[in-house]
Amino acid sequence: MSPNELEMSRPPSPKQDEATSLVQSWSNPPMNKWRVLSCCLIYFGNGLNDSAPGALIPYMENHYHIGYAIVALIFVSNALGFIVAAFFTNMILGRLGRAKSLIFAELLMLAAYIMLVATPPFPVVVIGFFLLGYGMAVNLALNNVFCSNLHPSTVTLGSAHGSYGIGGIIGPIIATAMVSHGLLWSRFYFITLGLRLFCIASAGWAFWSYEEEAPTRLLTALERTAGRREAIEAGEPSKTQLMKQALKSQVTLVGALFIFAYQGAEVSISGWVISFLISYRNGDPARIGYVTAGFWAGITLGRFVLTHVAHRVGERSFVIGMTAGAMAFQLLVWLVPNVIGDAVAVAVLGLLLGPVYPCAQTIFAKLLPRNVQMTAVGFIASAGSSGGAVAPFTTGLLAQAVGTYVLHPVCIGLFVVMLICWFVLPRVRKRTE
Repeated sequence: MSPNELEMSRPPSPKQDEATSLVQSWSNPPMNKWRVLSCCLIYFGNGLNDSAPGALIPYMENHYHIGYAIVALIFVSNALGFIVAAFFTNMILGRLGRAKSLIFAELLMLAAYIMLVATPPFPVVVIGFFLLGYGMAVNLALNNVFCSNLHPSTVTLGSAHGSYGIGGIIGPIIATAMVSHGLLWSRFYFITLGLRLFCIASAGWAFWSYEEEAPTRLLTALERTAGRREAIEAGEPSKTQLMKQALKSQVTLVGALFIFAYQGAEVSISGWVISFLISYRNGDPARIGYVTAGFWAGITLGRFVLTHVAHRVGERSFVIGMTAGAMAFQLLVWLVPNVIGDAVAVAVLGLLLGPVYPCAQTIFAKLLPRNVQMTAVGFIASAGSSGGAVAPFTTGLLAQAVGTYVLHPVCIGLFVVMLICWFVLPRVRKRTE
């Protein structure tokens, strides 16, 4: 180092974790409007995909001559796709960029739907659900992080997940109408196949210039001012280091368990409440399938409307109240021997559960450092899908042995786990950057 460089007075270059971000909103920059709309379309397709099996399971059982325990393997393979994707999402994003990563995820789901519409042997159906889980894990991680960093994050996430709920309403209605008119269960997936073509086009167009358009970190300007030598020497953590850092975080682990329990309860209710009402309330399969649509209608309404209330009341207290209310209505479905009363209680249960997911994602985003958000959110999403497999699969095994009424104690236990995790989460501190 020369004498001039030694005598030069300049501030030290900031490290990666000291960088702050420019605040973006759903309308700034203007292209974000189309990006949020693209996210909503993808979430809508995910809702169609996730809500239909509840109405289709009885017909899949008849078609393949299998029981609850075997048909529940679709939940397990779907979760395995999420789990595997959690370890590669950050790498895919780093190599392909956001637009191509989303296109890759949608192409995987498109391939799965092509397999399903052919009505293949059941083992191929299980493989198809694995691909659906993998593709959905990638698009969920990317879109959750994108929406949670837009102001106001709770409302933006509420709209995105509300779109998921709209898909959840329409899915069982269409599926029930199709199978009750004699069509094969697999024909439903022609609709989701066509929708994915639109998702590929919208995601590619909206996010194509995402990285080049907005270098949102102030770090680049500070590096130019302070000099690049120290920044280069400091380097950026590797993907493995980011994963280790994310897994050491209490927020990641507790958040993963929370979403595990939440999604386990949500998918269990959506997947098995129809079988419960057919077995214990003598419901007509051609009509009772619409109860799932009521459940998803409640979730959608909750995410569009109640997220605004959560933003004012405070997400922490709001989630506690919603979870306690969900436990009460789960008990009503279990104990009230009336199909109409149960259908209404299921819809209210969805209303209370709806805003919990976007509220939780908002809290996680506030508690997690920026540099591990993508890795941590991907891990949390994979844990959620694991819950969305383990809980319904366990319910299926128990239902095979003792009856589908076990849905209710399983869900109530999961709600208790959610409350414990929520109390364990650290308090949100105001950012100082």
